[in-house]
Parts: sequence; C-alpha cells; structure tokens
Amino acid sequence: MGKVLVEELNASSHTREVEALSKNDLLGMYRAMRLTREFEMRVIRLYRQGKIVGGVYTGTGNEATSVGSASALGKDDILAPMHRDLGALFVRGEKARDMMCQYLGRRNGPTRGKDGNMHQGYIELNIIGMISHLGALIPVAVGAALAGMIRGRKQVAMNYIGDGGSSIGDFHEGLNFAAVYKVPFVLIVENNQYAYSTPSRLQYACKDLVDRAVAYGVHGEMVDGNDVLAVYSVCKRAVERARAGEGPTLIESKSMRMRGHSEHDDHFYVPKQIMEEWRGRDPIERYEKYLAGRSLLPEQIRHEIEREVTAEIDEAVEFAENSPLPEGPEAAEGVYAE
Repeated sequence: MGKVLVEELNASSHTREVEALSKNDLLGMYRAMRLTREFEMRVIRLYRQGKIVGGVYTGTGNEATSVGSASALGKDDILAPMHRDLGALFVRGEKARDMMCQYLGRRNGPTRGKDGNMHQGYIELNIIGMISHLGALIPVAVGAALAGMIRGRKQVAMNYIGDGGSSIGDFHEGLNFAAVYKVPFVLIVENNQYAYSTPSRLQYACKDLVDRAVAYGVHGEMVDGNDVLAVYSVCKRAVERARAGEGPTLIESKSMRMRGHSEHDDHFYVPKQIMEEWRGRDPIERYEKYLAGRSLLPEQIRHEIEREVTAEIDEAVEFAENSPLPEGPEAAEGVYAE
C-alpha cells in the first residue's frame, strides 16, 4: 500500500467519532470485515461445487462500507441492506450459521428454505429483508423510520442502494418524502462505478451522485468506501443528525466491486488497469496496516482472529450441510398471514 493511501486512512482516524472507539470496537470491525470476506469466498466455493443454486452476489471490496456503516447504528435502529451488505448483517448480530443455512436453502435458515441468497430479514434484530427490485426498499425503509418517528422511538433507518439503482423512481420518491418530513433516514449509495456492466459515465451526467442531495434539500457527504473508519465517521454523524431531528442524509460511498455482478459474470467489461488500481486499495489490507501501525494488531492477534473466523465458517458449513431441506407442503407457509 502506497504512502498516499496510508495518509488517507490515518487522516480518517482523526475524528471525534473514531477517537471515541475502544480497542475492542476497532478490532471488532476488523473481525467483521475478515468474516465477511472469508464467508463469501466459502460461498463461492460451494457454488462452484454445485451445492448452492441460483445467484451468488458478493461484496468483495465493499467490506469497509458495509461494516463501517452498520457499526454507526444503535441497537434499536433499523437496517435495510442490499445484496452486497453481508458485513452489515454480521455487525447487527446475524450468525454465520444462519446465513449459511440461508445460502444452502435449508429449512432452519431465515427464510426456511424459500430462498438461496440475500433476500432475507431478521425482525428481532430490526433488519428488513432486501427486495430484489433494487430501489424498491427505499420507500419501505423510509416508512419504517417514519413509523418510529410517529411513535417517538428515536429510531434511525439506514438503507443502501447502488449507483445504478439510484436512477429509478423509488430513489426519488423515497428520498424526497424523507426530506419533506425530516424522517430519520440515512441512505448510502454504494457507488461501485458499474451498474452490472454499465459504467458511471453512461448512467448519470452529474459529477458525483452526492450532488443530488442539494436538490432534495438534505445533507450530503461523500466518503472513501474502502476506508472503514472514514465510513464509520460519516455514518455516525449522519445517524446523530437524524436522531436529533435534522432529517435524512445522502452518503455516496465510492468503491469498486472486485468481482462480477454475480458469480456467473466474469467482469470482462472492467479494464484490467482499473481493477489493479483498486486492488491496491483493498479495504482489509489498508485497515490491517492502520491497526498494526498503532500496535493494535500484532501477528499473534491477527492469526488468532484468522483461526476464529475459519473455525466459525467451518462450523457453519457443517451445520448447514447437515440441516434438513424444506418439505413440499411448507412452500405455502409464511406467504400470507395465518
């Protein structure tokens, strides 16, 4: 990692939000990022072995955005993630075992075998399941935040959308409504620079997506999406503003997905030079060097975290593979109110 990248990450640490974090908080973010990366690598292997069917969508390269943002929420806040936000689910308390059962379509997974990837929620943890029509979750998340506001709960809802999904009507309608009524809502645009295979220059004419914030009358911030501490700081401030009644924030997190749209996509449309540049900004490697430079991640601790993560994933795979598949009659359960 070059000197400039080290300086960028060091600069992001000099904020009141980061300085308030404990050593356990900092290492917890690191562990969540490692768990996310290794879990998804294992899911890819299972997919290639034919043990997972359907689509596999990963957040490789987005771990700093998902982990840093969710770490800024309070335990009673609402999370409405997308398909590349597995790290946010882990931060909020979902277990690797449950998610592996979900991917393998097992009866004891969150959707009881009705789905094989990220279309799941966890109401007990205030997690709203993603909607496959990307962008359609924005009005839902705004509605959940509005309900909490009406009830005086001081809850904040955090939602995500990609750069491509920010061009659909639900983005406009949801964010505009939140702005008018000062709903406690944080919307993060994960700008991966490609909407599937369509580059940003063919998606929108504005220089940056965060430029749209002023048109809605909301606060807007742009952040380096590969710097977990910068993401945490920006999102923490946005959550505090929302909780104080100052309305929503639009955050543009600039990053790059380091794999295809899904595992059946070989990413051929992204120039190799661009991919190499972003590999040099790997969020986990950058954060490792930051922690090591402050004597927070000696080799012994790093290896211990690696062993813990591997053991957790191994146990999750074994448990899921030995779990039952759903029975036919169960397909109609949970579809309508009983």
